[in-house]
Amino acid sequence: MAKIAAGMAGSVWKVLVKEGDPVKAGQDVVILESMKMEIPIAVDVDGTVTKVNVQEGDFVNDSDAVIEIE
Repeated sequence: MAKIAAGMAGSVWKVLVKEGDPVKAGQDVVILESMKMEIPIAVDVDGTVTKVNVQEGDFVNDSDAVIEIE
């Protein structure tokens, strides 16, 4: 199982996947908003989303796991 982490602190602007969705390496799964910029978070491996740890509007810190895939 892989945990996909936020690369910086910010607010979750959009969650692009849900549990059970297949994902491909390079696919954006969450978009953060920080300092009025949109920062996409992409997965680095193919797999299936097993858990979404955030909701739109949540604040995350650097290195917080936002999505888990297997």
